Amino acid sequence: MELQGRYELVERIALGGMGEVWRATDLRSGRAVAAKILRPELTGDEIFLSRLRAEAANSRGLRHPNLAVVLDSGERDGSGWIIMELVQGRALSDILSEQGTMQAAEILPILAQVARALQVVHDAGVVHRDVKPSNILINREGLAKLTDFGISTGVHQRPLTATGMVMGTAQYLSPEQAMGHMATPAGDLYALGVIAYEALVGHRPFTGATQVDIAFAHVNQPVPPLPDATNPEVREIVMELLAKDPGARPRSAREVARRLDRIVIHLPKESWDPRGQLSWVATGRPSSPPRNDGAA
Repeated sequence: MELQGRYELVERIALGGMGEVWRATDLRSGRAVAAKILRPELTGDEIFLSRLRAEAANSRGLRHPNLAVVLDSGERDGSGWIIMELVQGRALSDILSEQGTMQAAEILPILAQVARALQVVHDAGVVHRDVKPSNILINREGLAKLTDFGISTGVHQRPLTATGMVMGTAQYLSPEQAMGHMATPAGDLYALGVIAYEALVGHRPFTGATQVDIAFAHVNQPVPPLPDATNPEVREIVMELLAKDPGARPRSAREVARRLDRIVIHLPKESWDPRGQLSWVATGRPSSPPRNDGAA
């Protein structure tokens, strides 16, 4: 199967609520790429087509070593697709699932990279809105790539959802987003705090029986304390990122990256090496059936 007579679909590697992600070959260059395609049952659905167009528009032109590059996009017969860089790596969510926890010296450099990517995103007037471990891919050299702008929004973009509608993954949702307020860069920083907490402690700061319960906890419950052994500087920045008030969080992703870099310099270096992780595979060659976590 081909797209535009240019991209040959090789293997489906992920399945989400809106799209399928395929490993594909660019027939012009011979390059391996990733193709995100609207799910067949959504063909002709203008709402989902609009979201795919917004994803392409919000991510096209963004260039940074820690961002997965969008190369092309198109539509035909009620369907649409986005062609992206094929990231050779594993999702942070898989690493956390295997390890349970990570040392500060392991997770903070990853989050510093994601913060640098977010600064580029925010400078372009875009809010990611779905920063979470499954959207952070890490290659063999430890390079992190932020992916999936499927529910991102532009500051001046016409809303694609009803006023007050909540978009995002509840476990990583900022309090203001949980209340239906406009998404801002501060919400992406809150998600970084949730990821940091999860990696350091082994579970997310807020849980619940339903998505609504989790969102309610983000708004109303205090952040459970980090372990007593947590480095004071690490504790300080994680708790700032998890502040209920967006104004109490760090001012920018750039500030977060710089602070994390400074903290890491003084932390004891652990033996963790991404090259030593078991089951390292390219994104296009999964060792298990395609995942379905709603991320695509």
